[in-house]
Amino acid sequence: MLILGLLAAAQSSLAESSTMRCGSQLISLGDHGFEVQRKCGAPVSQAVIGSKESFSRNYRNAEQVMIEEWIYGPDHGMYRYLRFEGGRLVRIDSKRGQ
Repeated sequence: MLILGLLAAAQSSLAESSTMRCGSQLISLGDHGFEVQRKCGAPVSQAVIGSKESFSRNYRNAEQVMIEEWIYGPDHGMYRYLRFEGGRLVRIDSKRGQ
């Protein structure tokens, strides 16, 4: 029972979502970085955290794409971590500030 409680607490500290509200605007996975910045404003932190090889549909062409992390918040004690790959939003995580 104690293990279940600890597992639930760990999962609640970092939640993943497919959308995020910025005022009256909504951003979604797949949005371009310029769309996110237009709707949400400038992030409090923006960093390139790496790159990865991306393949086209026919697997004959490969290219390096940049991986970025943008952080927004705090909003009611919550920080939002946005991950972009090749300029497109691929992940939204939320974490309560300490």
